[in-house]
Amino acid sequence: MVGTGLTTDLMSITGIGAVTGYGWGRETLWEGLLSGVPAARFEPGYGLDPTTGGWVALVPDDGAATGADGTRYGRAVLAAVAEAVADAQDRGWSPGPRVGLVNAAVLGDVRHWLAFSGPGGTDFRGRDFLRLLPSTPVSVVNQAFGFTGPVIGVSAACSSANVAMVQAQLWFAAGLVDDVVCVASDLSATPELVRQFCALGAAVVDTESLDGCRPFQEGSRGFSVGEAAVAFVLTRDPVPAYATVLGGAMNNEAHHVVSLEPSHDRVVECVRLALADAGVDAADIRYLNAHGTGTAQCDRAERDLLTRVFADRPAVYSIKPLAGHCQAASGAVELAAAALGYERGVIPAPPAVAPAHHRMLDGATAAEPGLTAKLSLGMGGNNSMVVLAPGSHAAA
Repeated sequence: MVGTGLTTDLMSITGIGAVTGYGWGRETLWEGLLSGVPAARFEPGYGLDPTTGGWVALVPDDGAATGADGTRYGRAVLAAVAEAVADAQDRGWSPGPRVGLVNAAVLGDVRHWLAFSGPGGTDFRGRDFLRLLPSTPVSVVNQAFGFTGPVIGVSAACSSANVAMVQAQLWFAAGLVDDVVCVASDLSATPELVRQFCALGAAVVDTESLDGCRPFQEGSRGFSVGEAAVAFVLTRDPVPAYATVLGGAMNNEAHHVVSLEPSHDRVVECVRLALADAGVDAADIRYLNAHGTGTAQCDRAERDLLTRVFADRPAVYSIKPLAGHCQAASGAVELAAAALGYERGVIPAPPAVAPAHHRMLDGATAAEPGLTAKLSLGMGGNNSMVVLAPGSHAAA
């Protein structure tokens, strides 16, 4: 069980960059979410039968071929960080001498690994091989921006982005950094991987996302798989910010490689630890930005914690029906949506399509003052939560 132990020296999100199934760029993500139309498209070869198609939210091709500028995965990571850094600098941020980098990823550059392990791998040059290593995209980022602080990779399945935020807060507490860039990425949605998630009973490809993925609603069957790379610039400097991270926590269930422990006690414990770490009460939470996969076990767990911890007070939403479940990057997409929503006065919730939990938001909704609790539940029992407040820490 880990909390940051910080309630005074708070870090703020002052820059955001995003590459998602909606396209390349933060504004493309925001406009897509506000449209209420899912990013998932019908893609050939993604059906349960490989000869048919299925619905999946792939990052669209940027038009560049793999070459000196790297693979599509590497370009997405670099593009997300570049946009976040430019965004932060536009807001008045200047990087300190020790900018740390937290890289949240699980499967990495799956398509490049497939090329390497196939017949074409015999023709890989040294540069091609080095792109397989998780250290390479991180090194490319650091070289591009001259970041010389500590670097770490975190891998906690679908909890990875929240865990990256907790890690950044720990670095600040230890005095190891002046600023941190967090980047979470997952562009692993190959047809083979998507079919494995379908075989587990978690993913849905045979219908549009809003039809199959209905968290907190009747008739939900699971999630549409998505891809994304999302980056944040985190600082304690007094510059305009989207949101402040008040605190967070993470734990593990020690129960199963996929399934949630049925009592939900460890999820509830994680949430309570996060609230305590943030120095807030359950009654202070206005919004629960849910993990919200739309699977039966996730719905049961989140409905349970809404009642046990929050007495069904917060409004709840999940953007997975829109952006897809982006695996290691899912929490980052959802944190970005919450942070952008604070500044723009809108919660970009998806529309309801069936009878729903009475606290679930139905479509984009005017934001009200209050805190957001962002929950992520990763395979292997990796639970995590971070608590956000609007604006910079000076106003938090």
